[in-house]
Amino acid sequence: MAAEISTGFRGWLSRRFGRGGPLIPVVRLQGVIAADQRPGRLNISSVGPLLQRAFSIKNAPVVVIVVNSPGGSPVQSRLISKRIRDLADENDKKVIVFVEDAAASGGYFIAVAGDEIIADPSSIVGSIGVIFAGFGFEQAIQKLGVTRRVHTAGKNKSTLDPFLPEKPEDVERIKTFELDIHQVFIDHVKARRGAKLSAPDDQLFTGEWWTAGRGLQFGLIDALGDLHQVLLERYGKDARILPIAPRRSLFSLPRLGFGAMTGSSLAADVVSTLEDRALWSRLGL
Repeated sequence: MAAEISTGFRGWLSRRFGRGGPLIPVVRLQGVIAADQRPGRLNISSVGPLLQRAFSIKNAPVVVIVVNSPGGSPVQSRLISKRIRDLADENDKKVIVFVEDAAASGGYFIAVAGDEIIADPSSIVGSIGVIFAGFGFEQAIQKLGVTRRVHTAGKNKSTLDPFLPEKPEDVERIKTFELDIHQVFIDHVKARRGAKLSAPDDQLFTGEWWTAGRGLQFGLIDALGDLHQVLLERYGKDARILPIAPRRSLFSLPRLGFGAMTGSSLAADVVSTLEDRALWSRLGL
């Protein structure tokens, strides 16, 4: 009995202080990609420090990124993807990306930063496109008897004002804007996936998304599987997974008592939640 306890204790010490299998840092990127600093949002400000910590583990044989995102800001997507590649090159680390529910649109933009992309068979991948959406309220305010007064310096300053009738020239300018960003996305995917892509451009880059099984056929991903299965097979049963999570200080804990959420901040949170829900729901998730 004493020998069993001693063996178990030594095993715990080995796992705790590094005398075990390889240590593999895992960074989880889950949520909508957006610049605003809200819980559950992905942006370079919130993700950058996590990536820095993961790549600073010198003895790690690989850095793992778990992506679960329906997309969002093209700028933040590019910044995160670029930071992953910059750190990988600086530290001479291989990067494996695992896709859970979705790596769609900006989520896929981030995923292609990996040297290898592995997804669950039912994951959603792709959606390589750009969308600009809004609402038009001009008829509603007319029925309410409300007059919209807009004065600008610069004839295009009120482009797609939701309370004014849509103008064809505004739509044309937005389409040009979208095409420019779409080309950045296409170039990034081609640069990272290269000869792995096996479907024509007019199929891959329409904004359509697919299950991982179809994505594998098209060369959008490299294999089907999940994190624990793959790491066990490649690095052995003694491999130690190290989740890299945001550090929490005393000041980040929820406050009790006198603080109150204002009406404007509550409304902003509601709108933000609805926008996030819309991005996920377009994927059926």
